[in-house]
Amino acid sequence: MQLRDGLRAPAPQAPSAPALRAWLLRPAGPVPVLLLAGVLLARAARVAVAFAQGGMDNAFVVHAGQVWLHGGAPYADRRFLYLPSAVPFAAAQALLPAPVLRVVAPVVCVGCVAGGWWCAVRLFGVPARSRFTVLGLVGMVLFWAPVGDLMNLGNWTAVSALALPLALLLADRGRWTAAGVVLGVSVAIKPLLVPVVLLLVLARRWRALAWTVALPVALSVGAALIMPDPGGFFTRTLPFLLKGGDALMRPFDCSLPAVLPRLGVPPLPAEAVALAAAAAGVLCAWRRWRRGGPGPARLADTAAMLMLASYLVSRPSYEHYLVVMVPLLVAGALEAGSVARSPWFWAALVPQVPGFAFPHLDPSTRRAFKDAATLCGLAVVLALRCARPTAPHTATAPAEAALP
Repeated sequence: MQLRDGLRAPAPQAPSAPALRAWLLRPAGPVPVLLLAGVLLARAARVAVAFAQGGMDNAFVVHAGQVWLHGGAPYADRRFLYLPSAVPFAAAQALLPAPVLRVVAPVVCVGCVAGGWWCAVRLFGVPARSRFTVLGLVGMVLFWAPVGDLMNLGNWTAVSALALPLALLLADRGRWTAAGVVLGVSVAIKPLLVPVVLLLVLARRWRALAWTVALPVALSVGAALIMPDPGGFFTRTLPFLLKGGDALMRPFDCSLPAVLPRLGVPPLPAEAVALAAAAAGVLCAWRRWRRGGPGPARLADTAAMLMLASYLVSRPSYEHYLVVMVPLLVAGALEAGSVARSPWFWAALVPQVPGFAFPHLDPSTRRAFKDAATLCGLAVVLALRCARPTAPHTATAPAEAALP
């Protein structure tokens, strides 16, 4: 018996959560940092070599800027889907020489994604040079398709991917007015972050709300005064969007009003389902804000829930829109009770792993079904977390104490 006990190998013990957390928070060595730099540079270089104007989506913007500089109407092209305030930003790109633009555009796009991740981890107090920060960004760029697609397209969603975590970081530090300015500039460039206005309403930060609304309105009015046919935004662009775009856009739209009809649901019931799902998401975001809680998770969860609710109903919605809020949730993975600690959160991301194949969904025109599965899965997982009741040990705190 003693001999058998002596020969029996001790059972391996899994590292405890505190030990793993401590390892991830230690500074990354030079090898991971160099790996990250190489991955980011390779991404930017690939786009610079393949696309003369920094990506297919960026080319539409540059073309609109060129049309305006030559005295034309930017909204003559229905694929210019931005507010009039975005036209001067597009013109600034159009003024760059083509060799400069093809390098600057992807570098800025990659920089926005990296900067957004840095703001997200700093929001949760994670050191910028930690292993979690460095390896986390490497993992997202290499193993999560929406990040690569966003960089390849050169889509201005990259601005929102930086602006949202930056605004939340400022808000967490009490600088709500600065957060409102950041959101306002982002909406002026691309109105993707409009749903976050509800966060400012929930927080009762009226000055920040005023900046968020006033900046894009003022810039749009100013641009409209020096633009031929600014009403094209209302007469051509908005109807174009409400109809779901064109044959190029519709197959990639993963919103419920676009996907459900492709599954045989009539358009009217599909829109009703989408509106109900979005309303439920906003309600869950409200409950999460009212629940309060320590740390920045309250800000991150509420903002992410509002964005997901808008993706469910707005047309078009693309998978690279998830880059705006998923890194924000992943950055909180080291916090107890984080939604990123749920296995269902990671299961929802599986369809976006490069190389993930599913029968009959391999053609690019059917990719929207995988994208919709990820979108709905994330919305359900986060909604359940947001809607859960207040923990017993925090229930005694007055509700007003949770408000800023």
